Amino acid sequence: MFARLGTFAYRRRGRVVLAWVIVLVVLGAISSGVGSAFSTKFGLPNGVESKRGLDILDKNFAGVGGGQTGNIVLKAQGSVTDPAIEAAITPFLAQVKAIPGVADVSSPFTAGNERLMSARGADSGKIAEATVQLPDSASQAQVKTIADKIKAIAPKVPGVEIEYGGQAFNAIKAPSSELLGLGFAILILILAFGSVLATGLPIGTALAGIGVGSVTLALLSNVLTMPDFATTIGVMMGLGVGIDYALFIVSRYRENIHNGYNIEQSISIALDTSGRAVAFAGITVVISLLGMLTMGVQFVSGLGIGAAVVVVITMIASLTLLPALIGFAGERVEIARWRGVIAAGFVAIALIGLGLKVSPFLVGIPLAVVVLIASFVYAPLRRQIAHRPPKPRQDQWAYKWSRTVQHHPWRAVAAGAIGLLILAVPFFSLRLGFSDQGNDPKDTTTRKAFDLLADGFGPGSNGPIILVAELPSGTNVTSVASVTAAVKATPGVQSITPARANAAGNAVQWVLTPTTSPQDQKTTDLVNSLRSTVLPRATSGTNVDVVVTGSVATQVDFSSYLSGRLVLFFGAVLTLSFLLLLAVFRSLLVPIKAVVMNLLSIGAAYGVLVAVFQWGWLHSIVSIEGAPIEPFIPMMLFAIVFGLSMDYEVFLLSRIKEEFDRTGDSRESVADGLAATAKIITVAAAIMVVVFGSFLLEPTRVIRLLGTGLAVAVLLDATVVRMLLVPATMELLGDRNWWIPKWLDRLLPTINVEGPASTVHQSLDDEAAALVSAGKGVDGDVDGDKEKVKAQ
Repeated sequence: MFARLGTFAYRRRGRVVLAWVIVLVVLGAISSGVGSAFSTKFGLPNGVESKRGLDILDKNFAGVGGGQTGNIVLKAQGSVTDPAIEAAITPFLAQVKAIPGVADVSSPFTAGNERLMSARGADSGKIAEATVQLPDSASQAQVKTIADKIKAIAPKVPGVEIEYGGQAFNAIKAPSSELLGLGFAILILILAFGSVLATGLPIGTALAGIGVGSVTLALLSNVLTMPDFATTIGVMMGLGVGIDYALFIVSRYRENIHNGYNIEQSISIALDTSGRAVAFAGITVVISLLGMLTMGVQFVSGLGIGAAVVVVITMIASLTLLPALIGFAGERVEIARWRGVIAAGFVAIALIGLGLKVSPFLVGIPLAVVVLIASFVYAPLRRQIAHRPPKPRQDQWAYKWSRTVQHHPWRAVAAGAIGLLILAVPFFSLRLGFSDQGNDPKDTTTRKAFDLLADGFGPGSNGPIILVAELPSGTNVTSVASVTAAVKATPGVQSITPARANAAGNAVQWVLTPTTSPQDQKTTDLVNSLRSTVLPRATSGTNVDVVVTGSVATQVDFSSYLSGRLVLFFGAVLTLSFLLLLAVFRSLLVPIKAVVMNLLSIGAAYGVLVAVFQWGWLHSIVSIEGAPIEPFIPMMLFAIVFGLSMDYEVFLLSRIKEEFDRTGDSRESVADGLAATAKIITVAAAIMVVVFGSFLLEPTRVIRLLGTGLAVAVLLDATVVRMLLVPATMELLGDRNWWIPKWLDRLLPTINVEGPASTVHQSLDDEAAALVSAGKGVDGDVDGDKEKVKAQ
């Protein structure tokens, strides 16, 4: 099937490329017309306490208190109660309330809202806040539209600073770091391939996958709950995985050209070998990502589906668009001229400048144009770059490294395992939770608003907790006075409003301000204490059930719900990994080793994330505040890294197995397999590391977390695992690597990932025999007939 797909894409390459262009344009047009509906709504299952509380708020208070909240924070040089300030701000807040989609606005200048005026510390009387309530059902696009309108109509009041915080103003900025990763990817590919065309093919394929994937996610957001940073994750995945997959296929194509096959045969063989591996790796990543649906949380399901969709589209682009593009390039992928390499280098520098926001680097674009123009009059720029002949395998550094490791296998295993275990130590201090806006860059309005509220009202004012209850027949607000008193006396509670009943008098709510910030562990402990001890005691003997809800309580429940299911998810992914490798390599020990090494490398990546993002190590270098790790990050990281590591595992071990089947020498086959794959694995891993790592420069913490985790995991997997632990453990086990009980071997299905090594040779034998039978062969010279077939 894969060989026929390669042949089809080559012979109808014009139609294939045109089809991709049409799909991109049509989907883009539909997306522009329909728009997106990204949402941060968690969608927790029924029965979770915060979800019950939100349902009560929706039913009895029109969602006020349970939706998305924004804070308009005022800081006056003098007193914020100055009549001139009130005269300017009051009509502004009235305009805000009139904006379609705004559920409610609480003004600090309204009687009864004195709590919205600061009365503590040096800023007493200088800071005030107005709260803006939006319905929980509002999409992120709608929220952003409302936030932009509010900022646009805000008055400029002399002596007053106005900042905006809370969920309603927490917009995700479009990323620019992908340009940095793209620039470095171009440089790496040029150094590896030495050809601009060979460099452009993986880049073009990845960009096509990203383009179609991004507009597809925008459309899917209208039917699935999906956060807006899902698109950024899609870009990250599309660049890293897209270039990686295309790289394997282009490399195999070039190898086939070097072996004397014509263009069509080279494409067909490349798809039938590396194309199979790409499909296997892509499907593996997709299955593991879709495993996130088993969590039963809409937010997590949306993230998993979004990432899986981009991987599928990128994989399809590698299997259809890429061979078509290769068909247009032909054997010119082997040609490198000085003008192309120099111009591409300047373009890469410009992209790096855009990613780093370093303007002088943008001179790379005009310099690239100058080089191309100069090449028409300066002949040396048009000269081809001579490729150095490849070294014999035994002289390659990878072969020598493997033999060195194999001579000291116990030392290598000890060094690699101990190193990974040391990196993994911080993982045992992992705390899952949501970071607050105190982690935003200091120059953003959300961070300024957060700091102003913390200064004027205490850190807990950035995350109030909502208590809500439905009142049984015969009870009223006075019946729950004991709740107010009990909560007020609870350690960790800064203040609580009096109970407020709805218009029907059958429900009541309180707003509680903790003494600690939303991300503080003490705030989580307070939520748990209220539920387990304080509220049950305060309502003992009544039929009133007081529910703890609001954004902080929802985040606590979300973290608890996911953390309780992580072990099952990890177990399912590792079991799938074991079974797939068991079927692919028909070995019992190889998949066991892979599972163990996967755990070591991803555990080390988790450890690095905890040290940097939770403990705040390297804060002075990367400007990251210590905070909990978002609860969906470990899950996504595990699913993605699992698929990527399977890619490298299959690529390396299939070559080792091929050598072992050919020679029967378990030790020499390890060195030969490593030497044959080291370059491509190194280049692919280097590209992923720079692409993923570049997202560390993004302002959004979630994106920085995922990018850093993926970069570290891939780096460790391609170096410590593939270059150290794999050859060392293969040496220690020897022939036992490929042992499997006969009864199990008979039960396993046959999964041919790289394509049978004999397929190509058998095909040539058949065609050569056909030439002989037709009287067109070279008498007695089978090899000559094969060469004749290749030349056709």
